Amino acid sequence: MTVIIEEPQASNDVNKPTLTIAVGSLNPSKIRAVLVTCTQLFPTYTVQTIGINAPSLVSPQPLSAAECMTGALNRAQYALSNTPSAKFAVGLEGGIEPINGRHFESGWICVIDREGRIGYGTSARFEVSEKIMGYLAKGMELAEVIDELSGMKDVRSGQGAHGLITNGVVGRADSYAHGVAFAFGPFVSKQVYWD
Repeated sequence: MTVIIEEPQASNDVNKPTLTIAVGSLNPSKIRAVLVTCTQLFPTYTVQTIGINAPSLVSPQPLSAAECMTGALNRAQYALSNTPSAKFAVGLEGGIEPINGRHFESGWICVIDREGRIGYGTSARFEVSEKIMGYLAKGMELAEVIDELSGMKDVRSGQGAHGLITNGVVGRADSYAHGVAFAFGPFVSKQVYWD
């Protein structure tokens, strides 16, 4: 299943070329993070995002940065190979990792292009409570735990846990947008900064 989301940019220039970016997810908040960020990164284009149901090939609830990075790369590669019109593909993989005896959730983002270049970034992190870690230890995914504790359904497709724990100040798309921008760094910044 493929979802195409296109948002017109605030411009009167209807003759802008289209830049198609494949997203290895059908999650609306992830697709929105890519669309909004890429609209800012590529202002001379009309940005079109195509969401693809891409497998991560990692565990349903990744518990390390390495596993998240692998999942994001796998999603990006699948999306690019299944979207011939895309110049770039973006994979996003959320997960939890232990740091100094605490646990933090973040989303890892991988951007690839047709020349084989790769960029990585990460979203903001938030601390995951021991209570939630207890649910995860029983085999639940974070999205399931958040839905159960909040009494809401499919929180991950909207504000996500990010929005709930910040009382709506920082939603999932907003949090992921920074990581998307950082992952595009090798493609949009001066090459003097890169190998």
